[in-house]
Amino acid sequence: MSEGVSLLYLNRNFLTLLLLLLFSLNIRCSVLEYRHGRVLMGNKDNSFLPSTSPSKDSPPFIPVLSPPPLMPFTNKTFPRLSGLCSLNFSAVESMMQKTAVDCFESFAPYVANVICCPQLEATISILIGQSSKDTGNLSLDQTHANHCLSDIEQILASQGAASNLRQICLIQPSNLTEVSCPVKLTDEFESTVDATKLLATCQRIDPVNECCTEICQSMISEAAKTIASKDNGVSSKDGVRILPEHLPMVNDCKSIVLRWIASKLDPSAAKKVLRGLSNCKLNKACPLKLPDIESVAKNCVDGISNKTACCGAMNSCVSHLQNQSFVTNLQALDCASMFGMRLQKANVTENVYNLCRISLKDFSVQATKLPALPAAASGQSEAGGAFVCSSSRKWEFADPLESYMHCARGTGQQWLRS
Repeated sequence: MSEGVSLLYLNRNFLTLLLLLLFSLNIRCSVLEYRHGRVLMGNKDNSFLPSTSPSKDSPPFIPVLSPPPLMPFTNKTFPRLSGLCSLNFSAVESMMQKTAVDCFESFAPYVANVICCPQLEATISILIGQSSKDTGNLSLDQTHANHCLSDIEQILASQGAASNLRQICLIQPSNLTEVSCPVKLTDEFESTVDATKLLATCQRIDPVNECCTEICQSMISEAAKTIASKDNGVSSKDGVRILPEHLPMVNDCKSIVLRWIASKLDPSAAKKVLRGLSNCKLNKACPLKLPDIESVAKNCVDGISNKTACCGAMNSCVSHLQNQSFVTNLQALDCASMFGMRLQKANVTENVYNLCRISLKDFSVQATKLPALPAAASGQSEAGGAFVCSSSRKWEFADPLESYMHCARGTGQQWLRS
């Protein structure tokens, strides 16, 4: 009987040890699988994992930190990479993560114009620019571009970005090539333009003043004209003169110039410069498709007799704009100006913005149009604006408008200022 009890006791101990061993192996395998599955991530401190196998007295394991709002969980999927793209993604790891957040799957179509696409374009320019340090080439060939753009999409989608970014941002593999620009090699570029002056001017820019003074932008345009005219332009005492038919080539060469600048700066500094320049560009025009004003012109002509009908027509037009995308305050100002000028040409002289209580925020996407979020979320636009979406559906997009007001354009803006 004593031997039977002893054997039962040993069997229990053996089973207990076996279960603990299996549990420990399971934790170790999970950690190894996690590390193996990481994409573009270095070795991180796994201090949030239990250091020992839990005992019966151990408290339940709860992660100390949760991911920040709007930050997608990494390893959403495992990207299927081509293995044929030589771009150094690890050199821009943090930028890839930032791009995935800026192009978050649910919001990408709404923030494409003001946040997502400018960030994606800057990331691609920096990737190619950093790669040129080893290759001496500021562009990719068409075959290489196909593989690399596919890999970029796969990596970003695996980190939570929308899977159709090339459709959302209208980016094609040709955007990674030199297209029609006759200069693509670093040595040839630096021997053709005043590289020292270009870098000194554009290695650091003021995001507000640059949009007004356009000092760096002018240098980029001049460098692009210079390399575009290498085979096709005409030089004169006033500088390079480009024929009208060669203007698309100049635009292609601007991409080469931006990649060269990105190659001379570290990725973080390059991102600040490229995003600052893109913000100047996006704030120059209204990105929205303005609706037909026939109904407003009919109900809001001189001597408005029916305020309800007039404001109903205006609200219908504004509602059409609110289904499109986020805009910065400067873009909203341009849209309001263009819309106001259209109304004035249609003999609407009353300040219908004031009459119907329409402000800049009404020209952007509203909270009720957005996908529902489980909790509060926030983000920061490189255009200088921030947006906040709380669980109460309150959405705000703010831009430091006062800083830019001396650059604002358009005669239709007086309605918003009065």
